[in-house]
Amino acid sequence: MYKVVVLQIVAALIGTVLGSVFFGLRGAFSAALGGAACVLPAWLFAIRLHAASKRPGASYALAFFLGELIKIALSIGLLAAARLVYPDVHWGAVVLGLVVTLQANVFAFLVKT
Repeated sequence: MYKVVVLQIVAALIGTVLGSVFFGLRGAFSAALGGAACVLPAWLFAIRLHAASKRPGASYALAFFLGELIKIALSIGLLAAARLVYPDVHWGAVVLGLVVTLQANVFAFLVKT
């Protein structure tokens, strides 16, 4: 699970560079916000799943689904808060950073550890 988070961080950095190329400095910061809205909840989700796997007798499926629900809600909340943090946000760059970061999940299956 941590492998996915590391790949998402790398993808968020790539998205930030792409945001910088296409939209300038404003776009780079906006793309970084979009990437962070994906990476931070995924990191917390990975920590939660790791902790649930160490507890004896815990329902791993319940922890997974509850964690996924929290992850989605937190991602939506962070995207909504992006406007408060950075009033000059470029939404195209936010979407670019978010989409590039979400694509890291596809490549996580290809990386062998």
